[in-house]
Amino acid sequence: MTVVAATNLRARTTRRSLRRIYQRSLGAAAGLLLAAAAFAGTAQATSLVVEGAGWGHGIGMSQWGAAGYAAHGWSDRQILAHYYSGTALGSVAPSAKIKVLVGTRVLTLPIETYVRGVVAAEMPASWPMAALESQAIASRTFALTSDVGGSRFDVYSDTRSQMYLGRAAETPRSNAAVAATAGQIVTYHGNPITTYFFASSGGYTESIQNAWPGASPAPWLKGVEDRYEAPSNRWRVSYSFARVQSLLSGLVRGRFTGIEVLRRGVSPRIVLARIRGSAGVTKVTGAELEERLGLMSSWAYFSVRRGASVLHERDFSNWHRPGAAPVPVTSSTPPDNGGAPRGGGVQIP
Repeated sequence: MTVVAATNLRARTTRRSLRRIYQRSLGAAAGLLLAAAAFAGTAQATSLVVEGAGWGHGIGMSQWGAAGYAAHGWSDRQILAHYYSGTALGSVAPSAKIKVLVGTRVLTLPIETYVRGVVAAEMPASWPMAALESQAIASRTFALTSDVGGSRFDVYSDTRSQMYLGRAAETPRSNAAVAATAGQIVTYHGNPITTYFFASSGGYTESIQNAWPGASPAPWLKGVEDRYEAPSNRWRVSYSFARVQSLLSGLVRGRFTGIEVLRRGVSPRIVLARIRGSAGVTKVTGAELEERLGLMSSWAYFSVRRGASVLHERDFSNWHRPGAAPVPVTSSTPPDNGGAPRGGGVQIP
């Protein structure tokens, strides 16, 4: 939400001494001065406008994208092979167990029982069956390859791993998707892989090493085009410069003046940018900008608004600002799921 800086001139023109001496003779003039001052303050108000696309880290399978492919007749096998390059389907023994941390308790569950408590917690059960089946296979594989709790547990029961709500999440359609894919997992050269997934790609997924600084490239986690993404994947937010100064505390040298993008990944997600300040610049990764500013993804373009004037910040990457106007939202907080995918599989290496 744009925050317009307030003027302090009202206090100056309504001081008690002026009211006593000039109340009658200068009342009208004072009113005109106040109006002019307020207009000048509005015209000089400066904010950072951020336009972007997608929701989530962008690695692996887009849930909205999977639904789009399924609606266009793609099978679960085709969807998974698209998002996880060079992979095939393998199997896991039905006796496999998953240890999930729920609150302070660790539950040890048969893998199929666990997956039934995940699928409809991660994706609307009303979505096409092939999308639900893709989610079931991805969730099963993700749990099997995860060990975030070391020897104590394998996965969290929330989006630090993937959502697990137990029987409360089960529906006839999601359970049917789990049953139809029982034991199936995603493999690369015969080995199960970590099947990251997220809510919305914005039209293109990202290679893991670009999205998470320090992560090693993985041949099955390369950025790919996501042609059937939902149309509501674009967003716009704005912040006052004072708010940005606070959110980027410790990164801004002097007074904040803007953000320039230096490099983007195979999608337009930011790999490296620099924060301009009155006393110098600071380089920052797209992942840190996303976290600090509370953005829905690191697919972002920056502009500076001064009154009615909006100037695009310099972008040194090879990606050009999209021509279509993003759908405006009122804050940088992702909307309530309301049946939308939750975008699990977000553990960071």
